[in-house]
Amino acid sequence: MDIDRNAPVITRDEILIAAPLETIWNVQTNIPSWPTWQPEVDAASMDGPLAVGTVFHWQTSGLHITSTIQEIEPQRRIVWTGPAQGIEAVHVWTLTPDENGVRVHTEESWNGEPVRSQLATMQRVLDQSLKAWLENLKRTAEASTQR
Repeated sequence: MDIDRNAPVITRDEILIAAPLETIWNVQTNIPSWPTWQPEVDAASMDGPLAVGTVFHWQTSGLHITSTIQEIEPQRRIVWTGPAQGIEAVHVWTLTPDENGVRVHTEESWNGEPVRSQLATMQRVLDQSLKAWLENLKRTAEASTQR
């Protein structure tokens, strides 16, 4: 599964993390722990194990989001979708080891009336959100490696 390439708001970003692939994957996919390392996430819970079809719930910036895991390649790729107040999102994460660590690439698309009515604002919000998420993931994974 891929993002919605026709969506009016799309963000792509990546970061190099100097931590083991397993550590990064475990931090990123332990959804109930998101509030402990992502200041923007107020709450997160899962309705089952980390598997295709599992639904998880999370809150960020006043939005209550219900997401569904659409694809998993362990320690390589995870994709989820989720509607939130008229916004249809598709979020793809890809982890690729290289000689300097692990390159984490993320891309997300937003579509829906709220997005189309406030394009510039929504683009800025998504850009900032993914940049912060990557920086928080890097900080958390690298810190857990140094313990």
